[in-house]
Amino acid sequence: MQGGIPLESIEGTLEKIRFYSEESSYLVGVLRCRDSKEITFVGSFPPMQEGESLLLRGQWQVHPRYGRQLAVEQWERLLPATEEGLKRYLSSGLIKGIGPVTADRIVGRFGLDTLDVMEHEPERLQEVDGIGARKAADILKSYSRYKDVQNVLVFLQGYGISVSQAMRLYRRYGSDTIRQVKENPYRMAEDIFGVGFKTADKIALKLGMAEDAPERIQAAIAYTLSRAAEQGHVYLPRDLLFERMQELLTGAEKGLSGQYLDRQLRAMVDQKKLFCEQLEAGEAVYYAPFYQAEKNSARLIHHLSRLARPYTALETSQALGAVKHDHPYLTEEQLQVMDEALHNGILIVTGGPGTGKTTTIKALLSTFRLLRQKVLLAAPTGRAAKRVTEATGQEASTIHRLLEYSFTEGEGFNFKRNEDNPVEGQVVIIDEASMVDLLLMYNLLKALPDGCRLIMVGDVDQLPAVGAGNVLRDLIASGAVQCYRLGYIFRQARESLIVVNAHRVNQGEMPYLNVKKKDFFFMPQEDPEQAAELVVQLCRERLPNYGPYDPLLDLQVLTPMRKTAAGVDRLNIMLQQALNPPARDKLETTSRGTVYRLGDKVMQIRNNYQKEVFNGDIGLVTAIDREAAELVVTFRDVLMDRPVIYDFTELDELVLSYAVSVHKSQGSEYPVIVMPVLTQHYMLLQRNLLYTGITRAKKLAVLVGSKKALAIAVRNTKAEDRYTFLDGRLKMGAAD
Repeated sequence: MQGGIPLESIEGTLEKIRFYSEESSYLVGVLRCRDSKEITFVGSFPPMQEGESLLLRGQWQVHPRYGRQLAVEQWERLLPATEEGLKRYLSSGLIKGIGPVTADRIVGRFGLDTLDVMEHEPERLQEVDGIGARKAADILKSYSRYKDVQNVLVFLQGYGISVSQAMRLYRRYGSDTIRQVKENPYRMAEDIFGVGFKTADKIALKLGMAEDAPERIQAAIAYTLSRAAEQGHVYLPRDLLFERMQELLTGAEKGLSGQYLDRQLRAMVDQKKLFCEQLEAGEAVYYAPFYQAEKNSARLIHHLSRLARPYTALETSQALGAVKHDHPYLTEEQLQVMDEALHNGILIVTGGPGTGKTTTIKALLSTFRLLRQKVLLAAPTGRAAKRVTEATGQEASTIHRLLEYSFTEGEGFNFKRNEDNPVEGQVVIIDEASMVDLLLMYNLLKALPDGCRLIMVGDVDQLPAVGAGNVLRDLIASGAVQCYRLGYIFRQARESLIVVNAHRVNQGEMPYLNVKKKDFFFMPQEDPEQAAELVVQLCRERLPNYGPYDPLLDLQVLTPMRKTAAGVDRLNIMLQQALNPPARDKLETTSRGTVYRLGDKVMQIRNNYQKEVFNGDIGLVTAIDREAAELVVTFRDVLMDRPVIYDFTELDELVLSYAVSVHKSQGSEYPVIVMPVLTQHYMLLQRNLLYTGITRAKKLAVLVGSKKALAIAVRNTKAEDRYTFLDGRLKMGAAD
């Protein structure tokens, strides 16, 4: 009852879902009542399936456009009262393993006693034709999980948590979700992808947490540093940390003194959760893993630099002579790299497109093989490892696989290769080194045996790693590691306008836009809406006919931003409709408002070590099984295509990838890139972003946009500053 007006109660079957938002949990549905009449109702609900039996309580209202509808304030799920209702309920997708055929057989065997049998005599499911012991166990496991999920959803919705967030929590904590949330709500912000401090804070305050509670302030500190790491920062200056914290906190704690905030910070330092260090820019506050990684990386780099075994003059001469004979087209620059590699424990080789970095890697492999050294070749991502494998003929692995990152019962995921169990090799070559972040670099350094040589090859002028740190740039800036920059552009590369224009952009010059070459085109279009339409037209018709190029396998749209008319989100919807429209023979499923259809191009957006897929990996949806509630994505791996199974509840790890951000394209090459460059993207129009985008193209680059936007990007050399101090530690010498 609200305001003295009693709530009307209505029972019936959910006949149709007209609208549902997983983010807001708002549902518009049609209920078939017991007397067969149909009514429209609205309200907040967890994911529902047509065919469910419901008891709704609410008040009637008249919508100016949609007419009379029941605004639901309370609701309950009811057990289906008819055999037909039971069949629809069981086959709705809520219970994994039961589709329409299996549901029909189960209800045909047990009638209205079906749910009672599943609850109290589950072994009897095996009486049904087609259900053996294993399938029965799977069905019952899913049914039990479903009931758990409903309890969790009801509990969390009482605290204003959306359905999609609640499902992420359940996937992490399972049937223990409610206890974990009550015990420490702030763990959610650390443990759950997509759940932030404000969500956890909302629950904590409703559970009675004081606004100035030490647990709350410390959680805000930890979360602020974690968010900073996601933006690339290894530490934050103390004053900036407190400033960003205030943006998180609301209420009485706004008036908390700096002394009180500092006291909570010092408490975390005492617990070794944080480390503070006085730097030139002020007091730096580090999350513990990043402090240890930065400090010890500097120590290990100095250690490796000193310990590499020197080759004799005779060995050097013979190796270089043999390499010259086997690789007669090596330039003096590349031969100098070979010499430097033989005289340094750590070497960095950098250079732009067309300067022969891959040829240099091949020559390095030959050089060290001649010296009977075991060489390990790796790259940060599967895509980059596959590319260098194809280019050099030597199998490369991801760095994670090289270090044997895997799950151990009781310990979780960790690197099996470390200081106690180093990799078995005398030389390690890392390609696409600009993508290596600080934590990965630290784990790599720990796993290199004494005397091992480390050679890092990459383009320092590209965008930095997605993770925290700016490792390649810091190593070069420190002067503590030998670095060689390849500058000579090979003749064949000079004939490519992709290469020429990439170097012009990198040197602060406008790219050539009107030269009649077949591998670089600029298509002027200043209006963002029309630019987006032109991008779709290029991908659907013009470029496939020009190539011929496969729209899914050969073309990749890159764009600087997400939330614009020609941004990632909108272009994906437009390109999906144009390149993979719905059809009667194409299965599809919907998650968080996104339709995933058979044949769709999708991208993994977080590292999932269990599935061995990583942030930025792109694949195709090759199977959808509604009965098993699973979707299969096939990724191009180093040696072969690899199918990966996703439960429908894991689809928040995937996004459509007909269009991706330039940042997500790092380490990849595509036959054709199409890139809108518009003034609407001014916040991210930077030289290194434009340079990175152009250099992703192997055969053809097409820019769509305005000359003004291009000029802004070319002039803007201010790359986003990152708070790191690896270069400073290296300059000072090994940290103690």
